[in-house]
Amino acid sequence: MNLITGATGLLGSHVALDLCRAGRKVRAIRRAGSDLTLINRTFSCYSAEDKKLLEKIEWVDADLLDYFSLADALEGVDEVYHCAAIVSFHPSDRKQLMKINVEGTANLVNACLENNNIRMCHVSSTAALGKADKQRLITEANTWKSSSSNSVYSVSKYGAEREVWRGIAEGLQAVIVNPSIILGPGDWGKGSSELFSLVWKGLKYFSYGVNGYVDVRDVSAAMLLLVQQQQFGQRFVVSAENVPFRELFNQIAVGLGREAPRFGIRPWMAEIAWRIIALGGLITGTKPAITRETARSSNRMQYFSSEKLISSTDFRFRPVDQSIREICAVFLNEKEGDLPEYAQTN
Repeated sequence: MNLITGATGLLGSHVALDLCRAGRKVRAIRRAGSDLTLINRTFSCYSAEDKKLLEKIEWVDADLLDYFSLADALEGVDEVYHCAAIVSFHPSDRKQLMKINVEGTANLVNACLENNNIRMCHVSSTAALGKADKQRLITEANTWKSSSSNSVYSVSKYGAEREVWRGIAEGLQAVIVNPSIILGPGDWGKGSSELFSLVWKGLKYFSYGVNGYVDVRDVSAAMLLLVQQQQFGQRFVVSAENVPFRELFNQIAVGLGREAPRFGIRPWMAEIAWRIIALGGLITGTKPAITRETARSSNRMQYFSSEKLISSTDFRFRPVDQSIREICAVFLNEKEGDLPEYAQTN
């Protein structure tokens, strides 16, 4: 039996689909009132046969902050895919980030340690790897450095990863994946999927930063492969390509038939922008759309290497431009009220 946390999200729903396709028994935890819209759409994105697989998932009510509900959910489970996490760069969300991402992971690790047969794949993030100096490649060997410039999200993911390493030291068979920015047809109003909505609405500005990107299908495939090969006690960067933000927006614009952003935002301009937007948030009592960290990271040049994953498993990634074209096709068809089959090319 395979247990998935975060199955209602973009990555977790794809992990669930891949496991169901493989004929594996799948159990997924959810909280009361969880929105299943995204996982329903994910299974529908591929084929009629895949849509039927959704009915095979066994849903159980559990909460990462409730150890005993997790222990019950783990009854008869052999493998755990921990995809659940809160993603936010707002300092005001620090308490929630630390509770869900760190304390929740600690609870899951402790529950897994009660059963020596459980194997785990923990989804961390490249944000937990820390920053590199002078634009060098960031790898699994990168050393985390505490700094006031670290986002609350990266601190929480680093803390969660430490809980998994602690579990490994205590005998847990676990492998950690550190994906870069995950691209996929998710909630068009959140996360990386919102980039497509922004370009569709006529985004005018781009930054000069660089970041890593990877298709959600590749992250899921890498997770299952690493567990299958028992690559435990290690972590792996999962990132297909390093792409400048300007190039990314240009590719999305082409795929959506929209005009690409034309105006570049320099670092000093971003510094002014986040302060003005933050002030507006204080006045209106709302969370600002841009924070200090998101403004600064937009012009940060970060280059990630997945050489360890490639050399260890012979894994091959989809090109980012292919992923963007296929996601744009889903976006456009949804605008027309018709959900297409998501491309299956390798």
